[in-house]
Amino acid sequence: MTATLARGHLLRGVGRAPTLEEHVRVFGQAARLDVADVERAGLRGRGGAAFPTAAKLAVVAATSQPVVVANGAEGEPLSKKDRSLLRVAPHLVLDGALLAADVVGAVEVVIAVARPAPELEAAIGERTLRRTTVRVARVPDRFVAGEETALLRALGGGPAKPTTKPPYPFERGLSGRPTLVQNVETLAHLALVARGAFGSTALVTLSGAVARPGVHEIPLGITLADAVGELTADPAGYLVGGYFGRFVAPQEARTLQLTPDVLGAGAIAVLPASTCPVAEVARVVTYLAGESAGQCGPCTHGLPALAGALDPSRRGDHRGEARTFAALVAGRGACRHPDGAARFAESALDVFADDFARHAKHRGCGRRDEGVLP
Repeated sequence: MTATLARGHLLRGVGRAPTLEEHVRVFGQAARLDVADVERAGLRGRGGAAFPTAAKLAVVAATSQPVVVANGAEGEPLSKKDRSLLRVAPHLVLDGALLAADVVGAVEVVIAVARPAPELEAAIGERTLRRTTVRVARVPDRFVAGEETALLRALGGGPAKPTTKPPYPFERGLSGRPTLVQNVETLAHLALVARGAFGSTALVTLSGAVARPGVHEIPLGITLADAVGELTADPAGYLVGGYFGRFVAPQEARTLQLTPDVLGAGAIAVLPASTCPVAEVARVVTYLAGESAGQCGPCTHGLPALAGALDPSRRGDHRGEARTFAALVAGRGACRHPDGAARFAESALDVFADDFARHAKHRGCGRRDEGVLP
């Protein structure tokens, strides 16, 4: 984030949020937008699910008195992309949110954040808004709070816990009204689409054994190896997509192309060969079990059981038990929390099969738990 702002890019920032005048000087005024423009651009959500943005806009536009909610909660521990975007390009997010509101016929925009966002508040203060109101709302800083129904429940004054679907947010969301929920990066890309400058990029947060940790903007379709760049140590494996993503073996990094589906929450962590992947994986699954809403059996009982089966301190080989628990919880919760945890665990069992086998036989692998995955 050291270059100057440029058309068609999100994070070509100067290390600070531009004023509204500077923003308009670089990007120009945002033109009007319609669903067909977004469909032609092929924009897909950047919050993790990669759902086609045009389809979401179209279904909410067909409702009455909708609300637009910009999701900047970012509960993923490995991701800092959304908070970076709100810090250095808040006007681009605001442009996208207002454009989305115009497309669906909303007069209220709520931007949900889990942490203070002074640059965003300042950017809103610079705007003269005649038709649409925009406000920033705080939600709990929890992993599950970023799930769209949990987010809406928290914004409505309830606990930040998911609700069963249906009804979907576009049917009944904030204050019982149809609601468009979009990740803040998705909205920033929407602002580029309106200017004819959408460049099919994505924001990623790099961490672990990488030479350039932090938030970067990459072209979609490049390989994992090219996105990560220079490493500081031989990799044991790559985690792509954050805690709801999957592990990738080192030999796959040169061929795996990064798309919105693959990137998920936009976080990539490289585990060095010096770390114990079994300990890292067990700690994350234990974290995910503790971060669940605790409303459904798969999370309340299944995820702690999965974490227990992965515990490296246990004697014997529990890999079969772990796979059984992962299969039992997937697809059975009110939200996708157990699905993500199961995907994470199953991919770890595949990529680090030798490490799990060594632990089962010797109760250790001789490597350290270095806390690469916080």
